Amino acid sequence: MAYVKLNEYVYDCSQCHTRCDGISKGTYRFENDVQFSEHYENLVIKRINKSEKYIAAKCLTAGYPDIEIKTKAGNLHHYLEIKVQQRTFMAVKKYLPESGLMPSETVALNLSDLLRYFAIKEQTGVPSGILWVVLNRLCIIPAGHEQMFYQDTQILQSIYKTELLKRKFTRKSGEGDVVDGVHKGVTVNYHFSLKELRPWNA
Repeated sequence: MAYVKLNEYVYDCSQCHTRCDGISKGTYRFENDVQFSEHYENLVIKRINKSEKYIAAKCLTAGYPDIEIKTKAGNLHHYLEIKVQQRTFMAVKKYLPESGLMPSETVALNLSDLLRYFAIKEQTGVPSGILWVVLNRLCIIPAGHEQMFYQDTQILQSIYKTELLKRKFTRKSGEGDVVDGVHKGVTVNYHFSLKELRPWNA
């Protein structure tokens, strides 16, 4: 399942001349991440609507993916979750050696969100998918640009069932995780490879 056709050197971090920052700052600005995600949610909605194939809007059902996509006739067609990946998990080989993942190909998702989306797909029968917006990864994306990668929830669930705990990582809580006395930051992540995803263009 190798959807991303890139030269092998792209994934060889040891040979990279523009290495990503592998030092965890211990500061995770939850509110900043939310604002950043909302920017890309609106961008994706505009791109889908501009194509005039479907009608996209922010999903108002609590706990559901960010965007709901309908046909021109008004029938619910798809749910879409947007995840912005600004940081690179440079220590993935150290902490998840059995995953077989390289830092440059690794993307993450809150594990509780992932499991919830699996459940929503099973309960509603409505197809859904996750769209990762990948930034700050110069081996793949030119500086100042982003690239989007998509995968259907059903395929992600198949990968999850195969890999199980090999892809799970729990980080320590840091500054910014707690907002108004409530811990909102993501500390338990599940990881996928860009090679398991498809480049996305509306």
